[in-house]
Amino acid sequence: MTPAPPRVVDAHHHVWDLSVRDQDWITGPELAPLRRDFLVQDLAAEAAAAGVSATVLVQTVTVAAETPEFLALAGAHGLIAGVVGWTDLTAPDVTDRLAGLRALPGGEFLVGIRHQVQAEADPEWLLRTDVRRGLAAVADAGLVYDLVVTPGQLPAATKAARALPGLSFVLDHLGKPPIALGTREPWESAVRELATLPNVACKLSGLVVEADWQRWKVSDLRPYAEVALEAFGPSRVMYGSDWPVCRLASSYREVLDVARELTSGLSSAERMEVFAGTAERVYGLRVE
Repeated sequence: MTPAPPRVVDAHHHVWDLSVRDQDWITGPELAPLRRDFLVQDLAAEAAAAGVSATVLVQTVTVAAETPEFLALAGAHGLIAGVVGWTDLTAPDVTDRLAGLRALPGGEFLVGIRHQVQAEADPEWLLRTDVRRGLAAVADAGLVYDLVVTPGQLPAATKAARALPGLSFVLDHLGKPPIALGTREPWESAVRELATLPNVACKLSGLVVEADWQRWKVSDLRPYAEVALEAFGPSRVMYGSDWPVCRLASSYREVLDVARELTSGLSSAERMEVFAGTAERVYGLRVE
């Protein structure tokens, strides 16, 4: 068993309350286990049992009201150290909208912005003029931009990150590699190209969901984790559970244990980066 790092930051999880807002992406029998409430209190119990000391709460839907709710949750729960929210990047007043979020109760917990680029039909959505202007506003606000993209959208993500060297980007879920198919290209080449840019980090998260939910093994995930660790280096890789989505394939504790196994070849200092240091530094988290 790989020794546990002295502290663990879960840099990627979600919460939702279906009585407040529907999660319209949870459709079909395969996702049925997710069609219930998952609250901060639920996560807190699992995080405490797993030794997780702080988390980053990430947006789930492109609804403006969600982010203020998440900021309030962060202000009320000591577990949440940062929020990656949503705002309309294409809005003419995006700068004012970001400032408005910062002024809300809990606004000091806003560390980043994310948009569901994976749902956009245009593979070069990130390169649109209005989107680029919005990304520049995120940079000016001192926030991070989380990339949730499919492998086919990685080239556009690379172009966007290269065009905006002053903005820190974080690639969620390693760019959703095709683990269930057992293939690596063109994902690997695209991730390696993205990793050449110093303003991009990535999350060691979401891998079990990209694998075969019923039959995955650690050995299925290892080649993809090794690509990320080699390309980005541990100082630009951060651990995330992707709870509760991970529950489709694994438990919260098992996801953490798998990440520890996937990083067992690293030094103690390198594992400290993956499990806490990278997230704290990139997001500017204040973790006690």
